[in-house]
Amino acid sequence: MLLPVLAACGTDPASGQVAGAPAAPAPSDDVTASLGKSAALAELLPEDVRTRGSLRIASSVGAPPSAYLPNASSRRPVGLDIDIADAAGKLLGLRLEREEAGFETILPALGSGKYDLGTGNFGVTDERRKTIDFVTYINDGQGFAVAKDDRSLDKVTSLGQLCGKTVGVSAGTTFEATLNAQKSVCADAGRKPYTVKVYSENGTLLTSLQQGRVDVVMSTINGLRYQAAQPAAGVRFLGEFHRLDVGFAFKKGSPLLKAFQAAVNELISDGTYDRILKKWGTGDSAIEESQISPPEQH
Repeated sequence: MLLPVLAACGTDPASGQVAGAPAAPAPSDDVTASLGKSAALAELLPEDVRTRGSLRIASSVGAPPSAYLPNASSRRPVGLDIDIADAAGKLLGLRLEREEAGFETILPALGSGKYDLGTGNFGVTDERRKTIDFVTYINDGQGFAVAKDDRSLDKVTSLGQLCGKTVGVSAGTTFEATLNAQKSVCADAGRKPYTVKVYSENGTLLTSLQQGRVDVVMSTINGLRYQAAQPAAGVRFLGEFHRLDVGFAFKKGSPLLKAFQAAVNELISDGTYDRILKKWGTGDSAIEESQISPPEQH
């Protein structure tokens, strides 16, 4: 899950931006405008989906560059996840009926059939692969950030460096799972354990960092890099901790997997993919080929 822009003031939850702080303008170039339906790719879809011509997609809308609302007056999200999904939909001849949903609610809702697919910078983990299938489209992962003037940490290469600190994360994320799974690292070293604070709202998480209620936040590499580049954010990125493939999420065994994999690979082949990543400043997250539910990167 990504983080909204920070400033020394409150956050507007409707926009994902900080109240009183200027938001970085969203890139306006439409890099998918020329795309049209590919009959060969559409043939990979189940017949009922081709006939219906639409899919229900749940999108977690948090912050740039993944998916966010560029201003409070618009409910139309923009971002890397949005562009990749829309581009795949165009190639498959599908209308994506997008619904904004909380990050932690999307994966369970796929299993129940409420949505056909979901986006939210979902990292592919072995635990998630037990119940969810993924079609990969970028390589992102986990990183850490502190307030800009905090010099207590330089780069986090081991969770033992967090002992005694309070770490903020978003609910239902790989960050929460990673920290909880390795909590014993501090006790094993005879040190005070770190405390994990979980937030359902990104704005609250980051306000807590600004106000000193958490010492460090753990989130996506791309999201934290983006924030660190915004002068108003007051964030210092501590570097990459663990890389993960990121993908569209589907219920286990979905008949849509091969069609979306082929669509992403076509976007890579025709150059659209590179243009999307360049637009959002995420070129170092490029993949060479989309995969279906690959093993977790270790």
